[in-house]
Amino acid sequence: QELIAYLDYYNNHRIKEKLKGLPPALHRQQALSVD
Repeated sequence: QELIAYLDYYNNHRIKEKLKGLPPALHRQQALSVD
């Protein structure tokens, strides 16, 4: 349960400056949607 909560935070809520201030999951989603 703690691992699932951490993974959710890491991928969906953690702000990353290298990714233009986006969480990794949102950055990945935007990168894949550009066609």
